[in-house]
Amino acid sequence: MMIEAIAPMLVMMTLILTTGGVLILRPISKRLGSYLDAVTQARLRPTPEADLARIHDVLSSIDGRLNQIEERQDFAEALISASDPKLLSIPAPVRAPERN
Repeated sequence: MMIEAIAPMLVMMTLILTTGGVLILRPISKRLGSYLDAVTQARLRPTPEADLARIHDVLSSIDGRLNQIEERQDFAEALISASDPKLLSIPAPVRAPERN
């Protein structure tokens, strides 16, 4: 008989504690979630130093490639000037007639 009286009381207490816990903890967990989201976004955002380092790397890469192109051009010009002058008079390619 005692257990029959305790069971509804336990169900009611569980319901009240669960509802109270949700009402109290939900706003706290929402604020904590938005705080963690803001911290994550701040860490993922690149810093000005990282941007400058990336730009420096890209410009160094472009400079290296430009130096290679200049060396190749100098080499090609040296080959052309040292070889037969007929190489400079290569005929232009013939175009196919246009269709109407």
